[in-house]
Amino acid sequence: MTTPTSQPTSQPEHLSMSEVLRIHMLRRLWYAQIISVFGDFLALFAVISILTFKLHANPQQIIGVQIAYMLPIAVLGILAGVFVDRWPLKPTMVSSDAIRAVLVLLLIFATNPWHFYLILAAISIVSSFFGPAQGVAIRSAVPLHGLRSANALMQQVMFGMRIIGPAVAAFMVASFGAISCYLLDSASFVGSALLIASVPLLSSVAAQQAAAQPNNIASTSTASPLAKIWLDMKQGINFILHHAALLFVILAMASGMFVLGCFGPLIAVYVRDSLHASTRVFGVASAMIGLGMLLGINGLTTFGKKLGNTLLVYSGLFGIAIGLVLLTTLTHIWSTLLGNLIIGLAVAAIIIPSQTLFQQETPPELMGRVGSTFMSIIFTAQIAGLVLSGQLAQYTGVRQVFALCAILLLLLMAAGKLWMEPKPHPTT
Repeated sequence: MTTPTSQPTSQPEHLSMSEVLRIHMLRRLWYAQIISVFGDFLALFAVISILTFKLHANPQQIIGVQIAYMLPIAVLGILAGVFVDRWPLKPTMVSSDAIRAVLVLLLIFATNPWHFYLILAAISIVSSFFGPAQGVAIRSAVPLHGLRSANALMQQVMFGMRIIGPAVAAFMVASFGAISCYLLDSASFVGSALLIASVPLLSSVAAQQAAAQPNNIASTSTASPLAKIWLDMKQGINFILHHAALLFVILAMASGMFVLGCFGPLIAVYVRDSLHASTRVFGVASAMIGLGMLLGINGLTTFGKKLGNTLLVYSGLFGIAIGLVLLTTLTHIWSTLLGNLIIGLAVAAIIIPSQTLFQQETPPELMGRVGSTFMSIIFTAQIAGLVLSGQLAQYTGVRQVFALCAILLLLLMAAGKLWMEPKPHPTT
């Protein structure tokens, strides 16, 4: 008797964004993402506008708005994933939207920076549960070869709103007051909740996850609630630490977000001190990063279908380093715009493959925990970029900070190549 040999099976071609949008469940989630993110950007920029022009806040207080919004997700992200893996998916997402719809209305009564910080932090706490749940929903709605396009669609909404959000928010604040932005954001959460509630397939996902881990539940049935939570958190963290490729893309994503965090406070100083240019140049330079991200996402789904996720991540890291080198070595307006555009394109080459690899490689019963840990690391990196960039620039200079970031990215590429490449499995 001969031993059968496994024949290599061809991977199905990646679905395009239009093909992914034909999936009813994903289309509803995408609609919900559009209206919810649009409302979020309106409210966030309205808060910044009020703090800047009405309360005359200093730069540290403005940065505090971003930190207040990101810190709870960074701190609670790992814990939130434990509950997302245990709770039914649709009620988790719908209740998160409903709670945030109420919390946003509290911004109407805020009168000093600390009011805004506390309200935004409360919204962020609820968002720390919604984000991982949305990742699980996308994984359950889309086949594996369609995840890259699905993630591109979701990120396209984020980057598109980042470009048009400030202009729309400025118009609404000037014409109707900041309250109009808060009311519209609250209504957007209600609309998102209604769209998610209309998706019938989401109700069965939690049951499938619970059925996938009966042995784990049985083995911890005698443990205390806190011990169970710790064991679940440890299981998700251990999966990441022992999955070399996933650990690499998470670190790559964190590095990209750290660089973007540095850009927020420093690009204005760079334009002022290195280029000796106006605020108009600063506005165009900042927009080039968002434009690059948007172009990069669409380019990936069109031209990057045959490229592996790991190769794209390497390309993204190298692209960010190239953009930073341009900013470090050349001090012209054209080189600044080109460098920022390259950085935006490269960040897109990291974000989409990283999310796709995480969704493809993570077992369904660990999606919430791994996804929330992913989010926690990303937001921690952004906060570190915001906090450390000013301190580093004070001692070394803005261009030197950009050079250090480029060196960090090149070292990460080398580490990934040496220790975190996926190992080939021998076939029998």
